[in-house]
Amino acid sequence: MKYFIITYGCQMNKSDSERIAGILEKQGYQPAKNENEANLIVINVCSVRQSAVDRVYAKVNKFYKTKKIILAGCILEADKKKLKEKVAEFWPPDKYFACSPLYQDKSIAFLPIMTGCNNFCAYCVVPYTRGREKSRPAKEIIKEVKSLIKRGYKKIVLLGQNVNSYKSKTNSKNQKLKTKNFSDLLKSINSIPGNFRISFLTSHPKDMSDELIKVIAESEKVSREINLPVQSGDNQILKVMNRCYTVENYKKLVKKIRQKIPDVKISTDIIVGFPGETKKQFQNTLKLAKAIGFAKAYIARFSPRPGTQAAKLKDNVSAKEKKRRWQILENLINRKLQAKIHTN
Repeated sequence: MKYFIITYGCQMNKSDSERIAGILEKQGYQPAKNENEANLIVINVCSVRQSAVDRVYAKVNKFYKTKKIILAGCILEADKKKLKEKVAEFWPPDKYFACSPLYQDKSIAFLPIMTGCNNFCAYCVVPYTRGREKSRPAKEIIKEVKSLIKRGYKKIVLLGQNVNSYKSKTNSKNQKLKTKNFSDLLKSINSIPGNFRISFLTSHPKDMSDELIKVIAESEKVSREINLPVQSGDNQILKVMNRCYTVENYKKLVKKIRQKIPDVKISTDIIVGFPGETKKQFQNTLKLAKAIGFAKAYIARFSPRPGTQAAKLKDNVSAKEKKRRWQILENLINRKLQAKIHTN
């Protein structure tokens, strides 16, 4: 029996696919060269954009009569209902959370430390597809890191929808339960002997504490590259997005990070064309991007997802205007970066 995994979406899904492969090979499945050769197809779903969901439907409709199909990843209940007659199983993200992965890369390992999210940003489906936050025990994570170091991995990327809110209960020396937060986890991993680097994805600005900034600054193995999604440079849009910070909060946070970590590179995520975003509000995002000087930006054009609060709002920015705004930011942040690379 052969399996083939189709992965859509973020690094978390890619990491999950490595763990799904580990489960299947323990069950006796062998990897297929392509989807046509497989008896079992696992589709690791991303529900961030409708286009990705449309591709999932197309794959299911193509293969459900001839192959066993398992759907994993971020799946809305509405999609499960529509596909339940064509799919053998739905695997929730925590089914393979602590399973041994088959890593695809020999030098970089993506290691999930938590799954789910409690933030309910207006545009995001993660709390509905992955559920509320669940953190892996710190002991389990540290054991996996040590194993990776022994196997020669040079870079370990800690993954979570919001790594800053990581929490794990652990027994202290006097046998009382103690909570280990993300700062504690980073310190523990940094203290492991070996020649390796640690990075993490992704951080929510509202949870980026002074303690965490201090730990990053003092930990020689922790990367000086921080992804800090801002999403918008306009306070009204941020409020409708339910991001729980203001532009002023964000700028103060970046200033604090740069004071403590002078060589830091800050990347970000930005959404253009959010419902109701005026040209003036977009200019505020542009103004913020110029003021911060991001090293890199992941820029997305707003796409409504059923089940989210933003889907109830009128999607009143045209596709053409979204593309125009995307291009302006792309030119400002990412094209500037590419030009710098080419001139060096």
